[in-house]
Amino acid sequence: MNAESSTATSSGTSQPAGDRPDLSNANVREDLATTGRCALVHLPTGWTCLLPLRHPGPCQFHQPQEAEDVLSGGH
Repeated sequence: MNAESSTATSSGTSQPAGDRPDLSNANVREDLATTGRCALVHLPTGWTCLLPLRHPGPCQFHQPQEAEDVLSGGH
């Protein structure tokens, strides 16, 4: 699928391809995801990937305090 195209949802409405359908998953932190981060949460530990969205390679998980620092602009 082309990144610039719109996709239709099950309700028949269309959403921009830039939206993140993964935000409905419990393993993605919405507050970090809206800043352009991967934001995938390792559920057993609560650590979060702070790499950019669609980064190459595996996630790099960071402690919750580091994620809060990113949100507050301290990192």
